Amino acid sequence: MDNKTMDKTTKNTSSPCPTPEQIAVEKEKIKQSIISKLQRYNGKTLETANRQQIYHAIASTARDRIMAIWAKSRAKEKKAKRKKLYYLSIEFLLGRSLYTNLLNMCQTEAFTQALEDLGLKWRDIVVEEPDPGLGNGGLGRLAACFMDSLSALDLQAMGCTIRYEHGLFRQKLTGGQQVEVPDDWLENGNIWEVPAVDDVVDVHFDGRVVTKEVDGRTVFELEDSRVVEAVPYDMPMVGYENETVNSLRMWRARSKNSLDLSAFSNGQYQDAMRETEMAELISKILYPEDTHFEGKSLRLSQSYFFVSASLQYALKAFKKEHGANWSLLPDKVVFHINDTHPGFAIPELMRLLIDQEGLGWDEAWAITTRSIAYTNHTVMPEALERWPEDLVRRQLPRIYMILEEVNRRLGQRLWNRFPGQWDRIAQMSVISHNYIHMANLCVSSCYSVNGVSQLHGNILKKETFKDYYSISPEKFSAITNGITHRRWLMACNPELTALITDAIGESWKKEPERMSELAPFAGDAAFREEFAKIKRRNKERFNQVLMARQKMSIDPDFMLDVQVKRLHEYKRQLLNALHVLVLYNRIMDNPNFIMEPRTFIFGAKASPGYHKAKMIIRFILAVARLIDASPRARKMLRVVFLENYDVSYAESLMPATDVSEQLSTAGKEASGTGNMKFMMNGAVTIGTKDGANVEIFERVGEENIYIFGMRARRVAALYKEGSYSPMSIFEANAEIRKALTQMIDGTLFPESPALLQGLYHDLLIGARGGMADTYFVLKDFGSYAMAHQRLGRDFVDKDNWLKKAIINVAGSGFFSSDRTISQYNQEIWHL
Repeated sequence: MDNKTMDKTTKNTSSPCPTPEQIAVEKEKIKQSIISKLQRYNGKTLETANRQQIYHAIASTARDRIMAIWAKSRAKEKKAKRKKLYYLSIEFLLGRSLYTNLLNMCQTEAFTQALEDLGLKWRDIVVEEPDPGLGNGGLGRLAACFMDSLSALDLQAMGCTIRYEHGLFRQKLTGGQQVEVPDDWLENGNIWEVPAVDDVVDVHFDGRVVTKEVDGRTVFELEDSRVVEAVPYDMPMVGYENETVNSLRMWRARSKNSLDLSAFSNGQYQDAMRETEMAELISKILYPEDTHFEGKSLRLSQSYFFVSASLQYALKAFKKEHGANWSLLPDKVVFHINDTHPGFAIPELMRLLIDQEGLGWDEAWAITTRSIAYTNHTVMPEALERWPEDLVRRQLPRIYMILEEVNRRLGQRLWNRFPGQWDRIAQMSVISHNYIHMANLCVSSCYSVNGVSQLHGNILKKETFKDYYSISPEKFSAITNGITHRRWLMACNPELTALITDAIGESWKKEPERMSELAPFAGDAAFREEFAKIKRRNKERFNQVLMARQKMSIDPDFMLDVQVKRLHEYKRQLLNALHVLVLYNRIMDNPNFIMEPRTFIFGAKASPGYHKAKMIIRFILAVARLIDASPRARKMLRVVFLENYDVSYAESLMPATDVSEQLSTAGKEASGTGNMKFMMNGAVTIGTKDGANVEIFERVGEENIYIFGMRARRVAALYKEGSYSPMSIFEANAEIRKALTQMIDGTLFPESPALLQGLYHDLLIGARGGMADTYFVLKDFGSYAMAHQRLGRDFVDKDNWLKKAIINVAGSGFFSSDRTISQYNQEIWHL
């Protein structure tokens, strides 16, 4: 990206932005600040400083401006005494902050001019900022979009999470497979964070609960506990042109005792540091592997640690403003649980109100159940979090006591509703079959339970939590996810932003639903021509990023067909890769076969312990090698796997994409947000009727999206019937049979033909006696291949394809997270 491209977003900005005269003055201040910071902090001039030092000087100049706005925003917040949201999420996938912060402050033009005067280019600067290792997938990216919209809408909120020292991992593709290396994102520090040392709190683990009678009431005290300090760091979440700055609070774990001096003096150096190291493990890494007991224990510690610290701070802040008037808490504070990871907020709030504030159970429960709301993000049974009962009892003894009482009282209510139905009650219980079931805890205790698409919401009501829905239908709702159009259009696709603004004016930037006004321009030949030129230039820019990161390139004349998301079987990257292999076979087997040239791009990380997902990556990379080895195939087909796919990669990829692959088995994807980002940047979707794809279909019409595969109801019926036989498809379809055979006949791995035997076996026979082809890859293959044939034919008609792309952009305003947050506020939070 060059400076002129980056600055497209700021043309004709509205009144809060500076005038040209003000920009000229501001530009000089920015230049002086950058030069001065290099001298003061590094002892360098612009000519002798390295790029990392220059980035820090520019970022700290921007940070100075944020701090001034942040101080005003906090003062305004304190004076207003409005209701406040604490958004609890185990992850926030933020992406880089420098440019988006400047965009939201309306400072991009002044900084761009300053950099040009200093002979600097944005593309050289932004790459010096690491992507924060605070998130991994859609859950964390949604949380980040929500924080952006909360600030943009001037709603008082604080995001709460862990300050992970290392992210999930950095993915390397070596030897045809994924290799995980540490993601040391804090290596050069984090310019945006501010330690909040006055808010350090203690979090207790282990120990034993002692019951005492004090002044006629029963008191519970935790003795001999292991104490970990929670140290908060705040990052600013800057609102768009409104001088509102909310905070993302990240908690770092620290030992109460930095060093056992006695042990150190006796030469027992490892023993001297053991307590420090054990405490700091809690915030060491995002999503530690939990296939062993130690990993489960660490994940449990993480889940409770940040929740306890956040709630302690929130109650302290409430008490400072409102005293001990706890009945007022639900009117002034709402805690939102983003999936089940922060579910311990429920017993922890009970603990704080009962043990520290002296409330009785009934009073504390009434407050708790009016103060906490829950969003469910999955219907996958293995993702509905549960903890071994013994582990919670030992590690969180007081919390376990509270959960026992919650479960006892819940059981009484359920027995009254479903007398004699023991199995049904057990399925709904918080504690059953030696596990703590976090989803049941959240659904039974929170005042609001929402899904994240209309389809997902219906599945929660009719299937996943149907028994709870029959008891409390009023607490269930569905609010479709959204994305911040500021990052995912205005910042990452500035030329398209400028084109939209030239067509329909500025108002869509603050009212994204007005992007619908763009629809008539699909019929405007001049608009389509400029749209096509922008798409082409975006492909060229993505090529630059791909070359810089992986020393690879694509042909910008090829259709760019993209599937980028977390690697999981239900997301069906395997379906995509099998289809690519079938296309390769068509090219090689038929000398007369031709197709519109296309590059298939994959980007995904597989969890280190998820063997099958890692095998799918090996399969995709092997197919890529097979194609690259054929001069004929390369003329029509390429496969590129993006190494270490992250937010920054996405910001260059999505504006360049022609086709968005959204292939989840119907009924399995709660919503998805990648589909929205691609749509907003002019990609056309090929996908199942799953998650938010359903609503994209409704927004753009069936002629502007390619829907294939079984519907959710049919999928559910096949699971129930148990009669599905993928072997019959294998025997009947020669193309599938050949592609699957190539998995194991040495075509892909000549030296290790059996390497993919597991994938082959699971598709046709099933793993360990389980269902074969669990996510219906072969069942949906024919429909998927036919949809691709329609898509390929349509892509040849460039003019008609551009109309489809523009209609998708016009329909994407509904999927702004501003709409999502407004709906949460109106229906759930009432801030």
